[in-house]
Amino acid sequence: MDLIIKNGTVADGTGAPRFAADIGITDNRISHIGQLTESDHHGAKVIDAAGKIVSPGFIDPHTHFDAQLLWDGAAKPAIEHGVTTIVPGNCSLSLAPLKAEHRMKLVGMFNQIEEMPHKAFSEGVTWDWETFDEYISRIQQDLTINVAPLAGHSLLRLWVMGNDAMARVATPEEVNAMCELLEQCIVAGATGLSTSFVDMDERLQPVPSRYASTEELDALSNVLGQHQKILQVVHEFYDTDLTLARIDQLAELSLKHDITTTLSPLFLNADNAQGVAQIMTRIDEQMARGARVWPQVQTRPIDISFCFEVPSLLFMRLPTWYALMRFNDKEQIIAAFEDPERRAALTIEAQSMMPLWSALVLRKVESAANARLVGMTLEAIGAERGTNALEAMIDLSLEERLGAHFLAANMGHNDDDAVGELLRHPNVMIGASDGGAHILSFSTYGDTGYLFSKFVRDCSALSLELAIKKITSDTANIWGIKERGEIKVGYIADITIFEPDDIDRGQEYFVQDVPGDGYRYVRDALGIDQVLIQGKLAFSHKEGYTSAPCGQIV
Repeated sequence: MDLIIKNGTVADGTGAPRFAADIGITDNRISHIGQLTESDHHGAKVIDAAGKIVSPGFIDPHTHFDAQLLWDGAAKPAIEHGVTTIVPGNCSLSLAPLKAEHRMKLVGMFNQIEEMPHKAFSEGVTWDWETFDEYISRIQQDLTINVAPLAGHSLLRLWVMGNDAMARVATPEEVNAMCELLEQCIVAGATGLSTSFVDMDERLQPVPSRYASTEELDALSNVLGQHQKILQVVHEFYDTDLTLARIDQLAELSLKHDITTTLSPLFLNADNAQGVAQIMTRIDEQMARGARVWPQVQTRPIDISFCFEVPSLLFMRLPTWYALMRFNDKEQIIAAFEDPERRAALTIEAQSMMPLWSALVLRKVESAANARLVGMTLEAIGAERGTNALEAMIDLSLEERLGAHFLAANMGHNDDDAVGELLRHPNVMIGASDGGAHILSFSTYGDTGYLFSKFVRDCSALSLELAIKKITSDTANIWGIKERGEIKVGYIADITIFEPDDIDRGQEYFVQDVPGDGYRYVRDALGIDQVLIQGKLAFSHKEGYTSAPCGQIV
């Protein structure tokens, strides 16, 4: 054996009760589970896991690390949160197949949909691939984390149809060409296809996948069925009736082509509790028929941070505000805020969202004059200044020349018991982290820590064993990821070792590792002690990340 994990408490990913055992690893696989003596070591490296849980590595099924993997093969901060396998390429967007003439189109879509800055691409990406196979070869050069990539439907349409992909349905010949292209992606390593019925491009027009006919999606699903690959969709999460119809469509595709489908995200809050109940009833009905339609539910509430230098999806319901941020530069935005007539029009449009503005917290400023206000709500700042929260937000933005950052914290979750019940549901997949996206607005990661701290320890909504099963073997089985997701002899040794009483999402902080813009918001990981990927130590709490690449395409 090359490595031994001794004295740990094993939660093997199946949901079975945890048990005390040592684990032996030979090459990249688990070779022994049970008690080992000193004579069994024979020079093997030993990890003492006394008092800790030894579980399969966590699997994150909804990320957008596609670009980051080009300059960061560890997909930071995923591994330090216990994640050993990620699924990029969601929401109809992958980085391949991609012809050179469509690169800036894709950058625009990533900027609009996932709020990824243009500079991250211009300064962090060397465009030296076109095909899916070439992209896979490119990211494999320095890969620490495991990657199960999706091919994006919008990319298939762009490759085959060019600009017509954003204007019309495909001809039968074009559909056949897309099917052949999807086949090539699958052979190169794609774990399935992603599509979107919601997203808009940089011109605020539907992304290419939204122009697809039902016949096109059916043909592509047939290819997925031939290879037992998955279909991921962004459904109309803002409308219950449309979601129910989409579930029915996915169920029929699943039954016809024998494929697994997944829709994300499914949010639960006070405004849509009845709708979510209807959605889960329909999910249960279709699952009972034999269809495989898995909704993805986040564990954590959404924290949205923004400043007016970067367009924020928080303003999508306010077209004048969003257009101002989307299509104007910094000086033009400042000029609009300073113009009395335009400012008055903006404030009138934003009045309907006053409860949100009141609850916003001032997160970051540049000037010493406003530093003492950081951490206060805009309602409190407005009261101190003799104005309201909305006016305070505009005033602070002007005073800081758009360098004031605001935080909308804990959006979405307001009933932990109800969310815990949803997470516990046997027909729900835990996912939709969006890791790698919204790097200047959302606090990326913290999902796994929040699952164990809030819903295992605090609410007791899930047992520790069930929570681990949900993010390991369940996800591996749904996505068709072989020989991972369980502590089992013969399985690949992707293993997370953590402190059950300490695992949590930590404090938010800035990290200086985004090309161009230089920083992003992340959350610290608490309680994750060590993470092994393919039998090699990829991260430890004491030593940080190791340098040797140990990930692969799965």
